[in-house]
Amino acid sequence: MGIFNVYTLELNMRTRIKKWGNSLGLRIPKTFADEINLKENSSIEMMMQQGTLLITPVTEREWSLEELLVGVTDENRRHEWETGPAEGEESW
Repeated sequence: MGIFNVYTLELNMRTRIKKWGNSLGLRIPKTFADEINLKENSSIEMMMQQGTLLITPVTEREWSLEELLVGVTDENRRHEWETGPAEGEESW
């Protein structure tokens, strides 16, 4: 017969809403941000559901160079243009 320890962690924190320009700002504790992989400039989606504010991280698609260049053709490619001789100490 084995003994099993079951540890469940329910995170619950209290914080304050602060004024940020004409809006209100919410600080997200690091433990919460780490849990859902939020970083600075992460995209989120906010919605109200039965009087509760829900914040959900948005997974942004990673684009490859090949995917980004697939729409470039000879017809829509921009060409370089002359801006005059170099001034100052630029090297070309």
